[in-house]
Amino acid sequence: MTTTIKPIPDGFHTLTPYLVVQGAAEALEFYKQAFAAVELFRLDAPGGAIAHAEFKIGDSAFMISDENPQCSDVSPKTLGGTPVKLHLYVSDTDAVFAAAIKAGATETMPPTDQFWGDRMGGVADPFGHHWLIATHIEEVAPGELQGRMEAFFAAQAGCAA
Repeated sequence: MTTTIKPIPDGFHTLTPYLVVQGAAEALEFYKQAFAAVELFRLDAPGGAIAHAEFKIGDSAFMISDENPQCSDVSPKTLGGTPVKLHLYVSDTDAVFAAAIKAGATETMPPTDQFWGDRMGGVADPFGHHWLIATHIEEVAPGELQGRMEAFFAAQAGCAA
């Protein structure tokens, strides 16, 4: 019998985020509370650290492990920050934002209607990763976007995300 192996496993998309943190077990619990994540499975390393775990938020899988500097796996806390943001589309930005704050996240941007048609807020999780929580609320014509962006930047000094 010949078995065909799928190059992308069921339940995964082409791109899957892989987070490295200090305290992966605690991070998994945070993601469950903040973003209704569902644990798919985990592999514990000797000593109790998480060597690899997989979770799902909505229809998107992500992977996580504890920091392991010997394997070049370092967390945002070790690096002193991260340039990466995770963009999470949800049906209710304000409710998910509030749940994330209640679970221990820190606000980086209050939920606000954005010029490109999303309502979006930002949080930093307790493990150093930054999340943009958004709900698409308006279809903006491509020809209108440039003008809206220029008006946004003319009205304020700052960034949108």
